Amino acid sequence: MTQTNQNPENCNHVCEECTANCSSRQEKPDFSAHLHPRSSVKKVIGVVSGKGGVGKSFVTSILASEMQRRGYRTAVLDGDITGPSMGKVFGIHERAHGDGELMIPAKTEKGMQIVTANMLLENENQPVIWRGPMVAGILKQFFEEVFWDDVDFMFVDMPPGTGDVPLTAFQSLPLDGIIVVTSPQELVGMVVEKAINMANMMNIRILGLVENMSYVECGECGHKMYVFGQSHIAETAERFHLPVLARVPLNEKIAEASDAGKIEDLVIPEIGAAAEMIEHL
Repeated sequence: MTQTNQNPENCNHVCEECTANCSSRQEKPDFSAHLHPRSSVKKVIGVVSGKGGVGKSFVTSILASEMQRRGYRTAVLDGDITGPSMGKVFGIHERAHGDGELMIPAKTEKGMQIVTANMLLENENQPVIWRGPMVAGILKQFFEEVFWDDVDFMFVDMPPGTGDVPLTAFQSLPLDGIIVVTSPQELVGMVVEKAINMANMMNIRILGLVENMSYVECGECGHKMYVFGQSHIAETAERFHLPVLARVPLNEKIAEASDAGKIEDLVIPEIGAAAEMIEHL
């Protein structure tokens, strides 16, 4: 039976354990982000990693590009506020503008809708030196105060790690699922497990795992060289009962396309199974 603290002097301020109707009741805050009535987004998919440097942003951009190529209206919300890269890989250098009510996303050559923190800066090479609460606020505003025009799939390049900003993203955005990105190093595998455990603790559906930089394939004989050692993704997937959606090789064309702002022109066959899974959401 729930204990009631009728005497204010005995209040422990743990309101969820108390049924008393008092003026000092502290309701649980609602962090949920809500689309503006003019916006429409059918599915929101987060792309996460336990640490930076494993290719989370690349997987976000290539998945979004593949879904656009398949005929869906796709958007990318660059949630990595202090390390934004979506403007660079999609060749977007314009400043943010609005219609008096909402911010208007930038459009890629193929028609994808993009919002990134670089669009808020006078100089895209300027560092984003903002404290955590401000970063979390911008992330929420990118969802609520942008005109997302009839989007089938929105991909969110989530902040790396398990700190306050990723926590805000998990609490705020109406995620239909997340894809966890890893690389073959054993250390990275340990960090990825932290990201998986965080998602499970917050009841966020994990759609599967993508391993980036999985191997290098010889262009002449097709031999695969595991430059970062043998993969551990199968063991991690089995332990958490998750599918391995893709193993993406190291390829110089990825870096070339990203640097040139032409990532949506790049076709990565290995990502096909992940795209098909997303189609069936």
